[in-house]
Amino acid sequence: MAEPQPQQQPQSPKAFPVSWDQFHRDARALVWRLAAAGPFQAIVCVTRGGLVPAAIVARELDIRMIETICVTSYQHKTQGQLKVIKGVAEAVLKLGGEGGQGVLIIDDLVDTGTTARVVREILPKAHFATVYAKPMGRPLVDTFITEVSQDTWIYFPWDTGLAFQPPISGGGA
Repeated sequence: MAEPQPQQQPQSPKAFPVSWDQFHRDARALVWRLAAAGPFQAIVCVTRGGLVPAAIVARELDIRMIETICVTSYQHKTQGQLKVIKGVAEAVLKLGGEGGQGVLIIDDLVDTGTTARVVREILPKAHFATVYAKPMGRPLVDTFITEVSQDTWIYFPWDTGLAFQPPISGGGA
């Protein structure tokens, strides 16, 4: 079987910059939806993107058991081969019986669904929630807040600094 080739993001994707304030509001909106889907015994956050929303969700839902699954597939904007570099602790895997019933998986974004598929295999009965979703990955999550087009690149606040943004129309400054 041939090894998958890294996928490079298009040269000029649609940019969707997200501020800290907006991300916090969106993560809290996610909590409102999750409150009705619980209760949850633990959170498994997908690192690194899931760390920030998992902290907000854990605080708002008063969940103290927080675990990580460490997955790597992106190097800046290039998506390569997915690797699970740290799995989920056995104690969390056993919560709620086989398959992760009562466990909440949190990530910032579901894009193509590659990462979500791997995490779903590990915790098939867990509730999977993301703040943002793209069409290819959307069927793999149970709850999300905002859907963006597949060709949109989300610039998260932890990846950016304050800088001039050119007009969307491509016109002058």
